[in-house]
Amino acid sequence: MKNRLIILLALTLSLTFYSCQNNDSKPKNGLDFIKTKGTQLVSTKGDTILLKGTNLGHWLVPEGYMFKTAQVNSPRKIDELFYELIGPDSLNAFWKTFLNNYITHDDIKYLKSIGCNHIRLPFHYKMFTDELYMGERNAGFKYFDRLIDWCREEEMYVLLDMHCAPGGQTGDNIDDSFGYPYLFKSQSSQDLMTEIWVKIADKYKNEPTVIGYDIVNEPIAHYFNNELEDLNHQLFLLYKRIVVEIRKHDKVHTIFLNGSNWSGNFDVFEEIIDDNVVYEFHKYWFDVNQGAIQSYLDFSNRHQVPIYIGETGENTDEWINDFRLLLDQNQVNWCFWPYKKMNNTRGIMNFEEPETYHLITAYAQSDRSSYLKMRENRPDVLKVQKALNAYLNNCLYKNNYVNKEYVKALNFKTD
Repeated sequence: MKNRLIILLALTLSLTFYSCQNNDSKPKNGLDFIKTKGTQLVSTKGDTILLKGTNLGHWLVPEGYMFKTAQVNSPRKIDELFYELIGPDSLNAFWKTFLNNYITHDDIKYLKSIGCNHIRLPFHYKMFTDELYMGERNAGFKYFDRLIDWCREEEMYVLLDMHCAPGGQTGDNIDDSFGYPYLFKSQSSQDLMTEIWVKIADKYKNEPTVIGYDIVNEPIAHYFNNELEDLNHQLFLLYKRIVVEIRKHDKVHTIFLNGSNWSGNFDVFEEIIDDNVVYEFHKYWFDVNQGAIQSYLDFSNRHQVPIYIGETGENTDEWINDFRLLLDQNQVNWCFWPYKKMNNTRGIMNFEEPETYHLITAYAQSDRSSYLKMRENRPDVLKVQKALNAYLNNCLYKNNYVNKEYVKALNFKTD
């Protein structure tokens, strides 16, 4: 009897150990890794997925037009403006609360509830360096992990988008650059960009919630078309280098590559450099018709690769509906820009502009060319602080309200 009990106990422990091992080998959630198969995206189980989502714009890359400081429009210039208005201590407190309030788990729950299956996350390279950015240093993984945890729980995919690259990839405000796409002329910038992507890929190589890596947003603005052939070639070489380096650490995740000229020009793709790449274009403000996307569809069919429109929108509800229908009819993966804005219906979510916020807008428009002008035009600091505090409160999900017609135009749920 004693021997039987020992054998039974050993068998029970063995089965328990096997069960634990078996459970540990399974994904932590219902999501599966996504890869390319011809012109489609499929899970490793073979299920086809069509991406439909929104960009978390403004959260990790502040934009002037979303703060209604259009003349002060890049992250570092916005930081400088707020520093002038409220000083360093209050500025650090503002950024800390902004990062905690603007996007929360409640936002992700809502997006999942309406039918969104992924979000695109713009980020600044400085979040992975010792440079002070939005009041912190080396804070990238802190916010990535937070968002990925939320999305894992809600079973939504995350696309990581380097919106601002070292040296600047556009030469304009959206990537915090200095008037020229110096990324393509700077070896140190390219080295740093590659290093950051390798760190990201190494950390998330086993994370199915991350759908892939969007290497750089909207490279090469149209202002530099007289150099486009050379810049395109430099961009292609950089893509090739980064893809090769990522694949040394992560052979699974899908890589997203933007065209040049604000992502609209696919001439940059001199050859197909990897068998798990999605080709990304962005497009705004045009007449909705088949011709608007046909060249990208032709590229997809010719090379048997998926395409994805990573940004579009900023238009009327009617336009959003018409273009979304066209994309769905052509089985194009899409992600509209952006999720949330202040006092603006051209997005999924909206929140009220604070009563005294006009003081900030007026100062941004004023002459700040000298210290004398700063002192003359600077509004009352207490009123400015009141406006910023109200902004931080209003941007919380619980104080937001849905632009229902916009959501309906995306064919998402409104109830």
